[in-house]
Amino acid sequence: MRTKIVLGVALLSLALISGAGYAKPKPALPVKLVMSPASMVPSADIVKYLQEKCPNVALTLNSKESDYMLDARGWPERYRFTLFRKGGTAVFATSTVLLSNAVKDVCKYVNNNPLPAEKADK
Repeated sequence: MRTKIVLGVALLSLALISGAGYAKPKPALPVKLVMSPASMVPSADIVKYLQEKCPNVALTLNSKESDYMLDARGWPERYRFTLFRKGGTAVFATSTVLLSNAVKDVCKYVNNNPLPAEKADK
C-alpha cells in the first residue's frame, strides 16, 4: 500500500515537472488603435471597455505605430464608430445605443479580420 502511494506521488510530481518545461506561446502583438481628432467619446471610456471585451487591442497616441484609426462619435441616443485601416480606408462602421456594444463590435471586426502580412512581420 505504501509503495503505491509513493509511486503515485512520484508520477504526479513527474507530470507536474514535465509540464513546466513547455514554453508558453508568445502573445500576439496587440492591435493598436489611434483615436481620430474628431472623436467625441472620451478615450478613457473606450479603454475601459477594450480591457473588458478585447484585451488584445490597445489605444495609442502614436499614429505612425497604429494599425487603425477609430472615429468614435456619441450622440444623445446613439454611438457611431468608424474604423479606418492605416492608409485611410474605412473598413468598418457600427451604430449602437450602448458604448459597450460599439466597442464590442469593433473588437469583433478586428479579431475576425487579420491585418495584412506587414503587421505579422513586426
